[in-house]
Amino acid sequence: MNLLRTVAVTLSILVSPMTFADFNWDNALTGDHRGEGNADRNEARHPRETLEFFGIEPGMTVMEVSPGGGWYTEVLAPLMKDNGTLIAAHYSPNGGGYSRRSLGGFLTKLGENDIYNQVVVGYLQPPMAMAPAEPNSVDLALAFRNVHSWMRMNQVEMFFAAVYDSLKPGGVFGIVQHRGAPGTDVETMKKTAYVTEEQVIEFAELAGFELDARSEINANARDTKDYPGGVWTLPPVLREGEKDRAKYVAIGESDRMTLRFRKATE
Repeated sequence: MNLLRTVAVTLSILVSPMTFADFNWDNALTGDHRGEGNADRNEARHPRETLEFFGIEPGMTVMEVSPGGGWYTEVLAPLMKDNGTLIAAHYSPNGGGYSRRSLGGFLTKLGENDIYNQVVVGYLQPPMAMAPAEPNSVDLALAFRNVHSWMRMNQVEMFFAAVYDSLKPGGVFGIVQHRGAPGTDVETMKKTAYVTEEQVIEFAELAGFELDARSEINANARDTKDYPGGVWTLPPVLREGEKDRAKYVAIGESDRMTLRFRKATE
């Protein structure tokens, strides 16, 4: 009986699904694949806590929307390697000079380390590229500090619609965005990158999403949000150079909303 019980327990462990805690977080957050200085930003960006709030789990299909240079891709790729699928929904190669340069830099990054060899690259650049993944195929979509850029391109509604179409019924769209003061007008949002929570929620609900939860994981009460150079005045960009550098470093990265939306079940 003891032998049979031991076998039964062993088999139950082998077939038990992996969970959030089973990810190799040390490698994802501080591994040698991280770009120069990128792991230093973990303290300000709280990637583990943020991804836990959004509900990432092994076995999921995860789509990172507008990954830019790939700061979060560095975290997501090792988590999902052999543990699911990571889709990077980047610019289209036919989207013009800036898009090609941005995509090219990202693809170069993916080619420099085998940790990225399972990342699937899709294209999302409205209106020419609107299907970065198969419809109703994604469990979790993520966008980090992108909404202001979509607004500046006057394509924000199309981005939200494309993400909605990609998600499974009940799927989650997690958004982290520089948070503007209530009442900020749209042109100021575009100029400074500080977008109000009300505006982000409006965009999401227009696409069909429901607000599921909010978190203050990425809040920063020191951020006064009143800089002539917008959010780029703060780290890591520090647009003002040496002017008031110590002041801006002491403030740290921007105050950010962390919102979890859900696609309705059918």
